[in-house]
Amino acid sequence: MSSRVAAAAARGTVDAEALQALLLEIATTPAPTGAEAARGEVVARHWRAAGLEPRFDEVGNVVASMPGTGAGRRTAVMLACHLDSVFALDVDVSVDRTDPARWVGAGLGDNAASLAALTQWALQPGSAARPDLTLVATVGEEGLGDLRGARHAVASMGAQHDVFVALDGYLGSVIDVGVGSRRYEATFSAPGGHSWGDYPSPSATHAAGDAMARLADLRVPKVPRSSLNIGQIWGGTSINAIAERAGFNLDMRSVDQAALSGLERVAIGAIRKAAEARGAQVKLTQVGDRPAGTCNSPRLLQAAKDAFEAVGINPTTNAGSTDANAAMAQGIAALCFGVYRGGNAHRLDEWVDPASLVPGVLALRELLARLASLRP
Repeated sequence: MSSRVAAAAARGTVDAEALQALLLEIATTPAPTGAEAARGEVVARHWRAAGLEPRFDEVGNVVASMPGTGAGRRTAVMLACHLDSVFALDVDVSVDRTDPARWVGAGLGDNAASLAALTQWALQPGSAARPDLTLVATVGEEGLGDLRGARHAVASMGAQHDVFVALDGYLGSVIDVGVGSRRYEATFSAPGGHSWGDYPSPSATHAAGDAMARLADLRVPKVPRSSLNIGQIWGGTSINAIAERAGFNLDMRSVDQAALSGLERVAIGAIRKAAEARGAQVKLTQVGDRPAGTCNSPRLLQAAKDAFEAVGINPTTNAGSTDANAAMAQGIAALCFGVYRGGNAHRLDEWVDPASLVPGVLALRELLARLASLRP
């Protein structure tokens, strides 16, 4: 333990064994996007043990208020941490603890580790000043959840808060730029038929392939940083049948909202032109829309950096897509704060160093102490 971590620990203990037990309990409770209730119940039970009064809101978020401490007007902070993981209910979420410094399990880090850190802090908040808090364990952060829980929390409670902090990602990471995304499902239909007898009847797979080739040839902006990805493709019924249906999913991202809209416009145009050129019809369904944004408060950003430095961790700033995007889009001072060391997120062999959660909790404590009287 570094001298700074030791000094921070002296200001309030963190029960490392309890924290690791909490991580195991949360991580081994499956929580696919859209089916987070069981994990929500686990979190709510521990929040009750911390003396809070959690409730489930209309979309399934777990919400609890925690009054601040210290003199004078206190900052109102929404502290959010998502419940869901990217893995389905049938995925094995057991944790391999063979290496005590490298536990391995699907969803162990993202976002079970952050939930464990938040919950352990609630159980042991320490004596430092803290802001008035609304804790929110959100649903629907991953994939096509499209920030459903965070959006609802911001829409229903955001106006009463000065600051929004999401807990997600690796220790020392501060995400101060929200990456926006637009996601579409493109479904092509065509007459199809027998591959010999009806040739050259228009083919849905040929139309989809043409569209994908056109998308791959688009000039995607490097500044502001943007991306385009076709993550899934499907179609056809047989090797000797001209396809009647085919499709793909398209993900477009950018750190700039205007650039994202421009990329979306060009991409949709390319898809429609491909369908027309191939004699097919195309249906475009938007399946995701995350706003881009930035942390609009230098003081909040500095507070996050100072909190990590107080426990001997060098902070880094990054761009990412997190629950904080929902608050950034509404003009609320917001960022995302990482509280564990790990790797291989969204993979079956995701790993976490369980000991890293102790400095993660201490860094969170330092951040909240700095936010107690912050004026964004």
